[in-house]
Amino acid sequence: MIKRNTQQRRRLILERLAEQGELKVDELAQLFETSEVTIRKDLASLEANGLLLRRYGGAVPIPSELINESQDEQVSEQKQAIAHTAAGLIRDHNRIIIDSGSTTAALLPELSGKEGLVVMTNSLSIAAALRELENEPTLLMTGGTWDTHSEAFQGQVAEQVLRAYDFDQLFIGADGIDVERGSTTFNELVGLSQVMAEVAREVVVLAESSKIGRKIHNLELAWSKISTLVTDKHIDPDIAKQISAQGVTVVVAQ
Repeated sequence: MIKRNTQQRRRLILERLAEQGELKVDELAQLFETSEVTIRKDLASLEANGLLLRRYGGAVPIPSELINESQDEQVSEQKQAIAHTAAGLIRDHNRIIIDSGSTTAALLPELSGKEGLVVMTNSLSIAAALRELENEPTLLMTGGTWDTHSEAFQGQVAEQVLRAYDFDQLFIGADGIDVERGSTTFNELVGLSQVMAEVAREVVVLAESSKIGRKIHNLELAWSKISTLVTDKHIDPDIAKQISAQGVTVVVAQ
């Protein structure tokens, strides 16, 4: 193939991805007669603009669940209700971890009445919001390698920092809930989430009921690692019973 300029190459990458459903870095490098480093830069740029998701050695399309996820007022109210209910589980002077994500971010305004909190996060946006709280919780950051998909720090450095502490609670979201397995995610980088769960005495998953039953292959946290699921009132009672049977406390936000 004749070499293309950067914009042409990236447009053709997206066209090819739409046709094939998955792309490999080495194949793209051969196709466009360029280096794998250049292709990885292309994929990183396209991912940063929300046009694809990188996977080890290649890329896949953005899952339809993420593209079509409703952002209407009802979902917003559900997240607020979940956050309000989850905040009721936090005591003054608790040491907590708040993972990156929109549902966990909704928890932050609910912390303003808590005293003496110590909060660890891997998210710059959550850290910035914590700094705005009048009660001024003690803020800890994981550091590590910045991941453009999760918009958070990941990697071994972040894991080592977490292991230097112990926490009362972890508050973490989920892209999906597998009734049989646990919480699931589109992100293949699940190591940090699992370390977060290891260093916390209680693991609280915040997830809207619409995420229950989503077919996502990456298991983030098995039910054996999860203490509590906080969800909204639209959860099917039978599903709630099945999750409770896994030893998980299901809390329904009203």
